[in-house]
Amino acid sequence: MISKPRRRLAAAVASAAFGLALLGGCSNDNVSCSLDECTVSIARETNASVNVLGVEAKFLSADENTVTLEVAGEQVALTKGQQAVDVGGLQVVLDSVTQDEVQVQISR
Repeated sequence: MISKPRRRLAAAVASAAFGLALLGGCSNDNVSCSLDECTVSIARETNASVNVLGVEAKFLSADENTVTLEVAGEQVALTKGQQAVDVGGLQVVLDSVTQDEVQVQISR
């Protein structure tokens, strides 16, 4: 039988590891994360992608107001001003589209 102090220590270590894993999912210079939300900048070029919150977000195409991404293996079209779209258990919102990059918010 495991003593209470050891169980508490194990729980604390597991919680810390989980927290680092969440933040570790945002491992790119183009990604800025809080605990459960990331702002992602993706270059407007073929095959540009980032890994965030444990999934890959890949740029597919864009025009002035609409961006098509592949998030967690699902293709999604986002429009500026549109409410969040549920993709693979994550909420995705288009923040901006410029000539060089798109910026989206991805949250749990």
